[in-house]
Amino acid sequence: MKKMRVLITAGPTREYLDPIRYISNDSSGRMGFALAAAAKKLGAHVTLIAGPVSLETPHGITRINVVSAAQMYRQVLKYAKKADVIIMAAAVSDYRPTRMAKQKIKKAILRSHDLTIPLKETPDILAELGKKKRPDQLLAGFALETRDLERHARQKLHNKKCDWIIANRHTVISKEKGHAIMISKAGRRIVLPELPKEELAFVMLSHLLAYNSPQRHREHRDIF
Repeated sequence: MKKMRVLITAGPTREYLDPIRYISNDSSGRMGFALAAAAKKLGAHVTLIAGPVSLETPHGITRINVVSAAQMYRQVLKYAKKADVIIMAAAVSDYRPTRMAKQKIKKAILRSHDLTIPLKETPDILAELGKKKRPDQLLAGFALETRDLERHARQKLHNKKCDWIIANRHTVISKEKGHAIMISKAGRRIVLPELPKEELAFVMLSHLLAYNSPQRHREHRDIF
């Protein structure tokens, strides 16, 4: 019986201004790592693409470390081709500096104006996956919001051509527990209670994988 191949991203990315400073976010990677561990325990072949975090690699999975959004983009597209399920749990930076200074940017005492750093958009990994998604492939994204949670999540679900969006508020970042609302393109809306992220991961996977097509379900029914 063929093992299901699951690709998961986790953690933040860093976009460097100079060799020392960077733009990033507070993502700890815990949710993505919990999903990877849960998928492995359920029998899947798991590839985890992780931004810079201090978490230990769950036993038995393939971990690929990246730093920037561009690096994550390249690795995700490389491994997405053979994945049956893709879960984009990483908090990828939306912008990066247009150029990285070769030396540390020094504080200019005599500067008469504030420092301005031009930014440009990073590659939209989730949108690219949505464009390239096979009919037999499941794609799930995360939407972290500070306001209008479900409205923004539904927009992302539609715009990125995902099968599922997992929506949660910014207050779950770096916490040991999490909660979320799962929304599918088929119109399902599932409210998940607050749970330790290790437990929440199993609940999320149970709903995601119940979405499998009948053919995929027959192929992997004793894997998950």
